[in-house]
Amino acid sequence: MIQAVKKATEITVDEPPKIEHLLTFQEYLEYVPESDVRYELVKGKLIPMPASTHLHTNICKFLVYKLQRYFAAENLDLVANALGTGVRTEENTSRIPDVVVFSKTVWEQVLHRPGAGVLDFEEQPILVVEVVSSNRRDDYEIKRDEYETAKIPSYWIVDPKKKLVRVFTNTRNEEGYDFVDFTEEKTIVSSQFSQLVLSVKELLNPPIVEELIKEEQTTIKTFQQQAETEQQRAETLEQQVENERQRAETERQRAETLEQQVEKERQQAENERLRAESERQRAETERQRAEKERLRAEKLAQRLLEMGINLDSENFGPDVE
Repeated sequence: MIQAVKKATEITVDEPPKIEHLLTFQEYLEYVPESDVRYELVKGKLIPMPASTHLHTNICKFLVYKLQRYFAAENLDLVANALGTGVRTEENTSRIPDVVVFSKTVWEQVLHRPGAGVLDFEEQPILVVEVVSSNRRDDYEIKRDEYETAKIPSYWIVDPKKKLVRVFTNTRNEEGYDFVDFTEEKTIVSSQFSQLVLSVKELLNPPIVEELIKEEQTTIKTFQQQAETEQQRAETLEQQVENERQRAETERQRAETLEQQVEKERQQAENERLRAESERQRAETERQRAEKERLRAEKLAQRLLEMGINLDSENFGPDVE
């Protein structure tokens, strides 16, 4: 006979619910994730950020590229970072915008700070940019409210799906942000960067930044080669001018030598003239003396004749009848 065995009654005991630990802002700064996933802090909770698409990454890189070139051209002490700088928006909330723009002074203050790279309340950026990806409500509503509450002067939403860029600006009125939408055919207008030329179409379909940098380098090399060519041309012209100067100096020295020779010849001629004049004067003096001697001789002969002495007679004796 087989005896039935009654199973013991199974008793289920509910486990106590786990209490989720909320991180403080300081704990978030010191938090080291176990993977390469980046986390934002939202009201004390770690929220993993989705991996960026290639288009998303290219948009961010291109925007930073354009901003950096603009800052350099306008000599502005501003820094633009993509996908790397967090912004504290509430007591225990920290966002990681796609692009953040802040002053060089702030950058120098936080550059060597240990822990996560997050700007605190007093290190306010002047612009944050979000590129819309999967969770549209976050960018258009939740983050917008946070950035507005944190009094960040400007917030851009780049929306590849809607093909527009929405620019929020804080005019310091009670109603908070005002915004303007810029569609594909427009150029973004920013009160912060009045001279910035940024096409919405180009931003939403950006060229590869590395190719732009290559083009820049090619242009720079071309300008350098042109500058070197101009420098060589200037040096050649300068050498030609120097050669002409030396030739002119040689001609001047030759002319001076000829002038000195001419002057010497003139002085020699003058000396010869003076010598000839002296000889003429001496000859004239001799002639005058000879003339005087002749006249004296004639007078003497006349007197002798008067005395009966004939100089033509032999022995100069008297005439005999």
